[in-house]
Amino acid sequence: MSRSRACTTGRTPARRLAAGATTALLTIGALAGCTTEMPTPAPGPSQTQSTPQPSASATPAVRVRPSGEPVTIETGLKAPWSMVNLPSGSTLISERDTGVIRERLPRGGLRQAGFVRGVVHAGESGLLGLAVQAGHTPGYLYIYLTTANDNRVIRERLMGGPGSYSLGDPENVVVGIPKASFHDGGRIAFGPDGMLYITTGDAGAGAATAQSKDSLGGKILRVTPTGAVPADNPFAGSPVYSFGHRNPQGIAWDSHGTLWASEFGQNTWDELNRITPGGNYGWPAVEGIGHNPAYIDPVYQWRTNEASPSGIAIIKDTIFMAALRGQRLWAIYPGDAGAAVTAVEWYPDAYGRIRDVIAGPSGTLWMLTNNTDGRGTARAGDDRILEVALEPTG
Repeated sequence: MSRSRACTTGRTPARRLAAGATTALLTIGALAGCTTEMPTPAPGPSQTQSTPQPSASATPAVRVRPSGEPVTIETGLKAPWSMVNLPSGSTLISERDTGVIRERLPRGGLRQAGFVRGVVHAGESGLLGLAVQAGHTPGYLYIYLTTANDNRVIRERLMGGPGSYSLGDPENVVVGIPKASFHDGGRIAFGPDGMLYITTGDAGAGAATAQSKDSLGGKILRVTPTGAVPADNPFAGSPVYSFGHRNPQGIAWDSHGTLWASEFGQNTWDELNRITPGGNYGWPAVEGIGHNPAYIDPVYQWRTNEASPSGIAIIKDTIFMAALRGQRLWAIYPGDAGAAVTAVEWYPDAYGRIRDVIAGPSGTLWMLTNNTDGRGTARAGDDRILEVALEPTG
């Protein structure tokens, strides 16, 4: 498979800017030219900038950053994959290998809320993403899982309240998503339009899934809460919203309604993509920025040892991205009115692999570590949920 190494010339070597932090590698936008990185001093972490990007709004974004060191608020999770907040103050967490869904109580503490029947774990597959509909007391918990035959999204009625949540019988929402031991996607989330968005991996099949609109693999899918195809999807009668993806594992929307997605590359570049309905993101013809007009380039790219991205969360138009192999948190600031896209690394190598991030209560960010998944190095108390306060960047 062809893999683009576009704009590798002119890369600035990593430089030590502060204790425990290094400059990120080359990052460029969807323009033809390349630029040299320009580090911007900041207390604590390091920053890099990229080629200027267009913005959905000329209004300067409100930016936030972590404040101080994270605090452990829960321990003892087993290969956790996804977190979702409930309006009651509880949080539900999926455990990939066991099929167990745990409830984190509003004042702390963990209990088992349910067990998802039919989960078949192998490699990266198993019990993956969770989602609930926002804006009201959720009637269902939506679940992405691997079965003996496929990846699928189901929903189960969510019953009870804090300290007593339980799950009803499964109802299929989307079935027949290609499965494999690797590249299973798995993130699900409801968009501001009320539709359910689903990231799927190419299941190791490359163009056969990612470039085929007849396959559900290597895509971002968009369906109604019951799994029907919305009439305004880009391809009539199809749940496919965008294609040409390798293994996207993070989706979130900014205040302008723009959909962002993080994506695992193969050997060279990981990606952050701005998602366009019907867009082709190039896999496997391109990895990272390819300057090929047939495909949409990422707005930011990292070497795989700095990222290997999974979940993302957008808080006050700041994109927070979990990094697995990179073992750090990334804070990403999309440019306003053509300004540069900036990425800032936090806590490199401090907590191991980070699988998911969500908004916590009272202006905080929660991070979910993933050191017990067979690839990380487990520490006493792993896996854990970490909480850190957020503050304006100034």
